[in-house]
Amino acid sequence: MIVNPDEISKVIKQQIKSYSDELDFSEAGTVIQVGDGIARVHGLFSAMSGELLEFPNGTYGMALNLDEDSIGVVIMGSDAGIKEGDPVKLTGRMAEVPVGDGLLGRVVNALGEPIDDKGPIAAKSYRRIETPAPSVIMRREVKEPLQTGIKAIDALVPIGKGQRELIIGDRETGKTAIAIDTIINQKNKDVHCVYVAIGQKASTVARIIDVLNKTGAMAYTTVVLSTASDSAPLQYLAPYAGCAIAEEWMLEGKDVLIVYDDLSKHAVAYRAISLLLRRPPGREAYPGDIFYLHSRLLERAASMSEEYGGGSLTALPIVETQEGDISAYVPTNIISITDGQIYLEADLFNNGVRPAINPGLSVSRVGGSAQIPAMKSLAGPLRIEFAQYKELAAFSQFGSDLNQDTLDRLNHGERIMEVLKQPQYHPMSVEDQVLILYALNNKHLTNIEVGRILKFQNDFIHYVNKDAAHIKEEIRESGVISEELAKEIDEVIAEVKKQYNYG
Repeated sequence: MIVNPDEISKVIKQQIKSYSDELDFSEAGTVIQVGDGIARVHGLFSAMSGELLEFPNGTYGMALNLDEDSIGVVIMGSDAGIKEGDPVKLTGRMAEVPVGDGLLGRVVNALGEPIDDKGPIAAKSYRRIETPAPSVIMRREVKEPLQTGIKAIDALVPIGKGQRELIIGDRETGKTAIAIDTIINQKNKDVHCVYVAIGQKASTVARIIDVLNKTGAMAYTTVVLSTASDSAPLQYLAPYAGCAIAEEWMLEGKDVLIVYDDLSKHAVAYRAISLLLRRPPGREAYPGDIFYLHSRLLERAASMSEEYGGGSLTALPIVETQEGDISAYVPTNIISITDGQIYLEADLFNNGVRPAINPGLSVSRVGGSAQIPAMKSLAGPLRIEFAQYKELAAFSQFGSDLNQDTLDRLNHGERIMEVLKQPQYHPMSVEDQVLILYALNNKHLTNIEVGRILKFQNDFIHYVNKDAAHIKEEIRESGVISEELAKEIDEVIAEVKKQYNYG
């Protein structure tokens, strides 16, 4: 073996040159207790609330309780590889997720990691999952409509871009269906969508993703998924992660729609974490800050002023009630945070009225300012007539001798109920909605049997598409129904009735 002194001296010189006397200093603590996805850590006196901590096996945790002599840490993932005595390091980072257009069409978990087998995400940057909501100065009035494609909503409880509209009702009443219909209806409208599934069954979410793929909606949608089998910390983080992804687009000046499905399960996950962290329980065993949990999330939905990009984030939180009790703790909290609610009733659903929206208990606090003028003029009388019908229908059960005016109101009310029915995953354009509501308001449906009204609607719209497409074009461009256009629509309705033998 030949030793080359020049080579050895060269290596030594390189090592001397690259030598650094700087020490790698990081504060470390020790795990003193672990179990149920919670670790109690001694030390780390400079840890921040919400900071990420690293365990030796590479698992991350989040500091939530900063007690006098220890820290309560929720573990993001399994606690199987963590034991007492393990060192814990500060990372100096808060929880963050990847953001940008690379997330469109993807399914990610609560940490922003892809779970759809489509490879890594091309993230533009990273964004903290918890950020302050836009201030009052940064916002503008909510006045642009966000069309859901559902007649009962767009007419009676309209949603505007930047609004927070709660969807509330018992289980299996069609809450998710309304949210998915709204996402499908954003096709070709330049609205990015984020669907956050919290504590849902994996099979249910797989079915929803399949529907979004089949309708072409997945191209502009991101799904943030934390299933029922995920740990409580991941279910707790999911809506904030989804909001951070959506917020990035809003700050770029784009319109975004986010669905939280559902916040009841989110509250339950947070309650589990809080009880394991030994926080004092309050009403229904929820911690004292349960209101703040949702208010700091929903307040991030906004319609931004032009100086701040002019983007918007519309939130559709979903809440499940027990036996229709909207006065329970979490539902009342969220009702007070949001700008109105769409209330779905189990009785209506079971009677075949779908979507099962109760217009009496549903309200939009933005109202007509988020409607096109044609829809606003038609929707005004509709709500009053519907309320009168519900009242009369309740009383008319007990009396057989009814005058003609009452009978007319009841007949018209039945036709309103029938027109507001709509099949799932078939949203309607606002021009089609205006046409059928015009026919309803102007009593063109009075002499058509109730059972044939939805068939008439389809024949009417088909006829307009084929032979009078300029009518829809004029409604789309002007947003109003002029006197000349009204006469033209009347003539088309008469022609359709004659051609298809109605009345």
